Amino acid sequence: MAEFSLDSYQQLLQPITDFIAAAPLDKNLQDQLNAQFPANGEAFNAIVAASHAGIATKALCKHEAPGIKYGRVIKPSPALNGYSVDVVKMDSVVGPHHRHPNGEIDLIMPISPAAKFDDHGAGWLVYGPDSAHCPTVTDGESIVLYLLPSGEIEFTRQ
Repeated sequence: MAEFSLDSYQQLLQPITDFIAAAPLDKNLQDQLNAQFPANGEAFNAIVAASHAGIATKALCKHEAPGIKYGRVIKPSPALNGYSVDVVKMDSVVGPHHRHPNGEIDLIMPISPAAKFDDHGAGWLVYGPDSAHCPTVTDGESIVLYLLPSGEIEFTRQ
């Protein structure tokens, strides 16, 4: 089994949260993240490998619901500029509706080649403040890493 360390995982994410520290959460940030930390780039591949190792060792995604494994990995942290980190593994499923009071930044890491998260393939997706959705993975399995400013998320009923 591959080794996993929460400290090293946080270190992989720190350059990203440093990059986004004061940026508004919008389409421009999404484009900047996809340019600076592209899918299949060095940082992306390191996070993918560490995420798979963390899931395999059960350090990540400790909770489970039909088609979903999930868990908060890191609470809002000054080391990550106030972002929390959640990791979710989804298999062709619609997750629970929720609202992002301060926005949400998602790193989409498909396991199945055609898998999409909210109609997006591998890479970054940014939801602005006060946005909401039912997180949806189609066409197979994907891991999604969520960065939440101040760790804020509100699960809602539709």
